[in-house]
Amino acid sequence: MKTIILLIITLLTSSGLMAQSSFYDFVVKDIDGNEFPLSSLKDKKVMVVNTASKCGLTPQYEKLEKLYQEYGSESFVIIGFPANNFMNQEPGNEAEIKEFCTLNYGVSFPMMSKISVKGDDIHPLYEWLTSKEKNGFEDSSVGWNFQKYLIDENGKLVKVVKPRTDPYDESIISWLTNKSGQ
Repeated sequence: MKTIILLIITLLTSSGLMAQSSFYDFVVKDIDGNEFPLSSLKDKKVMVVNTASKCGLTPQYEKLEKLYQEYGSESFVIIGFPANNFMNQEPGNEAEIKEFCTLNYGVSFPMMSKISVKGDDIHPLYEWLTSKEKNGFEDSSVGWNFQKYLIDENGKLVKVVKPRTDPYDESIISWLTNKSGQ
């Protein structure tokens, strides 16, 4: 019986019929190409942001870094995902992106490898972030660079924040300072 159950679970998982249940189930690559298990962020609030170096919203890097310095500690982290999905605004490779972020904005929060956040080649994490069926919260679409996804300490998506919303918006600060995660 155990063998049959394991076989069914394996088939469901490999066929994609069994969705990722948590943010923590994903392993991504950091900007240096190293594996970065999101399970290493358990018990922290996480802001996931798709970024771009040649966008009108690129100056948000400065406020994201300030937010990370002010609130980042044992309980909060920002992770940036460079993406070139909007008008070729992130054309660089990982080394160029890392240099740009460091030199121009002093970015110290974790940056990941360049991915796609929409379309046929959407990264599995962004499939999860944008699908209510997978994330259990709501459907969304990434409207532009610097869209923010807020993940609570339990790995649950709790808020989608529009790209133009300032990182210091009252709703984000309230979420950061609320102990219950909402």
